[in-house]
Amino acid sequence: MAAFTTTTAALASPRPTFARSSAPSPSRWAPHRRSPPAVGLRRAAAAPRRGAALLAKAKKETFSSFDELLENSEKPLLVDFYATWCGPCQYMVPILQEVHEKMSDKINIVKIDTEKYTSIANRYSIQALPTFIIFKNGEPCYRFEGALPADQLIQQIESALEAPK
Repeated sequence: MAAFTTTTAALASPRPTFARSSAPSPSRWAPHRRSPPAVGLRRAAAAPRRGAALLAKAKKETFSSFDELLENSEKPLLVDFYATWCGPCQYMVPILQEVHEKMSDKINIVKIDTEKYTSIANRYSIQALPTFIIFKNGEPCYRFEGALPADQLIQQIESALEAPK
């Protein structure tokens, strides 16, 4: 009789008991590993991602000095001071390509790596990346910093080109 009373007392305890599920306990929880999709289920020809490589139609020219580049430029220059490790600078690559396609008749775009050409970066006091300087007739006429969408960058360039200098 005592054994029966003990069992009855255990069933009448205030803590209800639940059946265990097959899920791991919270202390042993681990995320499910995601396996790659089957060969036939992969996405077909998705649009290129922002970090994807772009085919740039820029022409690479070599000058003996930055001053020579400024003197020989027939159009105003937009100089992008950047670094390869700079995230916002990498964000600007497709935007500069778009701006080049829309404004190639008004302005030339030049990119200068501040880590390779520290003397040029120091001459123009580049302290933030990306920094853009517009040069007219070999002289800096407008400067702005930071990543911008293409339409805002075009507005900045057009306002600088319209300003008398």
